[in-house]
Amino acid sequence: MARDNYIFTSESVSEGHPDKVCDRISDAVLDAFLAEEPEARVACETFATTGMVVIGGEVGLSDKERLKTFMGKIGEIARDCIKDIGYEQDKFHWNTCHVLNFLHEQSAHIAQGVDKDGAGDQGIMFGYAVDETPELMPAPIQYSHAILRRLAEVRKSGQEPTLGPDAKSQLTVRYEGGKPVEVTSIVLSTQHLDEDMTSDDVRAVVEPYIREVLPSGWITEATNWWVNPTGKFVIGGPDGDAGLTGRKIIVDTYGGAAPHGGGAFSGKDPTKVDRSAAYAARYLAKNVVAAGLAKRCTLQVSYAIGVAEPLSIYADTHGTGTVDEERIEAAVRQVMDLTPRGIRTHLALNRPIYQRTAAYGHFGRAPEADGGFSWEKTDLIDALKAAV
Repeated sequence: MARDNYIFTSESVSEGHPDKVCDRISDAVLDAFLAEEPEARVACETFATTGMVVIGGEVGLSDKERLKTFMGKIGEIARDCIKDIGYEQDKFHWNTCHVLNFLHEQSAHIAQGVDKDGAGDQGIMFGYAVDETPELMPAPIQYSHAILRRLAEVRKSGQEPTLGPDAKSQLTVRYEGGKPVEVTSIVLSTQHLDEDMTSDDVRAVVEPYIREVLPSGWITEATNWWVNPTGKFVIGGPDGDAGLTGRKIIVDTYGGAAPHGGGAFSGKDPTKVDRSAAYAARYLAKNVVAAGLAKRCTLQVSYAIGVAEPLSIYADTHGTGTVDEERIEAAVRQVMDLTPRGIRTHLALNRPIYQRTAAYGHFGRAPEADGGFSWEKTDLIDALKAAV
C-alpha cells in the first residue's frame, strides 16, 4: 500500500550547470540537423572542461556532400549556445574556448534496422504522471525547476546582474494524505559574479523569487534554508567542473519519484526510442491521469533494436486506478501507434524542437505552438475513456 505521509526530495540544475551546457550543445546540433533534413540521424555527445568543448558521435544526412559542408557549422552552433547561456569567464568564454568536432557518419549497421522503421536500440522506457500539480508532475522536481527557471529569467534580463549561469536547487517536500503540503528544506547553490557576496547576500537576492514560484503556504517558519552553504561560488560552469551530455537523467525526468529506463535524451534524434518512447510513455501516462482513470500512473514500454512493435507495455496505477491496469495497457495500444515511426508521426517529432528541452526538465512544460513539448498535450482523454 502506498504511503500517505512522508517527505521526499528532488533536485534540479540550471542551464549553466556543466552537464546542462553539454546537453544544450548536443540538442542544438540535433536541431540544426533536423532543420536541414527532418529525417536526419543524430547521436551527439558533448564534453566540456576549462576552455574546451569536445563534440563527438554519429550523424547522417541523405546527401553525403551536404553532410561534409554542414560539419563546418558545428563550432558556431556550440559557441552560440555558450553565449546564450551567459558564459564570458576568463577560462570559459563563448568566443575563446576551443571547440573540437569529432562527429562522423552514422554506422551502416545501426542504420539498417532503423531504415526499416525498427527501433534504434533495445531498451526500456518509463512515463509517469501524478495529480499533485497542475502539470501532473511530482511537486519536488516541478518546483525545483521553476526556481531555477525564474532565476535564469531575472539574470538574463539584467534584473539581477550579480547572478551567474551555474546553479542547483533542491526541495524537500512534506506530503500529508498523499498530497504535498509544505517545503521542509530549500537548498540553492548559485554562482555569483561579485566575489564579496556572502551566503546571506545571495539569499537576499534569490529568496523573493523562490517565494514567488512556490505555492502559497508551502514555506513556513520551520522551513530550513541552505543558500550557498559552502560560501563563495564564483568559479562556475565547465571551468569549475567538467560537463558531459546525459548525466542528469533524473533531473530531466521525474526527480526520482518514478523509475527511469537508463537512457539519456539529449543529442538523440527521435528514431532513438530512448528519447521518443520515453516521450510517448509520459504522454500516455499523463493522459491516463487527465482522463481520470488514475490519480497516479507509471507506464513502461520496451523495445528491441530493429524491431518496430514494442515488446511489452506495463501500467501501474499504484492503487489509484478507477479501472484495471490490464484495460489501461490495452487502451494505450489502441489509441496510439507505439512503433518508432508511429510515435514520431503522432507527436510530430521530426523537427527542431529539442534545444529548449535541455534545461528545466523534458516534462511538465506547456505544449508550444510550433510543436515543442507535444508530448505534454492531453488530447487522448476521450479516446482513452472510450477504449476502456
